[in-house]
Amino acid sequence: MNVVILAGGLGTRLSEETEARPKPMVDIGSYPILWHIMKQYAHHGFQEFYLALGYKGEQIKRFFLDYRSMSTSMTVSLKDGTVAVHDDGHNDDWVVHLIETGLDTNTGGRLKRLEPFLSGGTFMLTYGDGVSNVDLPRLLAFHRSHGRIATVTAVRPPSRFGGLVFDGERVKEFQEKPQIGEGWINGGFMVLEPGIFRYLSGDADSLEAVALEALAQEGQLMAFRHEQFWQCMDTLRELRALQRLWSEGTAPWKVWP
Repeated sequence: MNVVILAGGLGTRLSEETEARPKPMVDIGSYPILWHIMKQYAHHGFQEFYLALGYKGEQIKRFFLDYRSMSTSMTVSLKDGTVAVHDDGHNDDWVVHLIETGLDTNTGGRLKRLEPFLSGGTFMLTYGDGVSNVDLPRLLAFHRSHGRIATVTAVRPPSRFGGLVFDGERVKEFQEKPQIGEGWINGGFMVLEPGIFRYLSGDADSLEAVALEALAQEGQLMAFRHEQFWQCMDTLRELRALQRLWSEGTAPWKVWP
């Protein structure tokens, strides 16, 4: 089962961080959000990734080129320059395909460029800037049960504002950014069949506005409703909230040991 992660956008809404690095490389704790997303998939046995690169994609390449050496102990001989990497518990058995998909390519165009790699069967896809505790095996089972081309994970985003719970005119409770019914949205974490490529033609195509909209019109788009944690990282405030959850040891998306 291949996992596609769209990791090439400009991330302009988080420009405080993305002027110097691509959005998927913005850190939560000691690792970029991209790593957090991949750890969740890998925990459930999905360990082959296709990263659709664009803006500052060389930084993502460098991260994975250096990943093993930076994650383990090593011995360096200054005499001859040899390096011995020690096996000290590193267990990320991933295969990562780093595919250049263009600087200005839209989401659908990035996926279309991956068609030669993904024509063999069902694959997963998500965005490189959102974390969740969605049950990926249940999501895949749901997709296989209905036989349509595409499944999106539907989420209800946290409110931008605190919620008030009333007792008459008295405020009984103040809830900080509760998960309330602001309407269901596409939270990523999709499962797709190769038939999706028939709905995409070139770099300018939006996966959402072109392909998913057409699939919905034809009854080929299903939604897996996820009622629990989901959070994108579009603003500095959202980034800081994710960093706080991680530093406090309460990150709901950390499903791995």
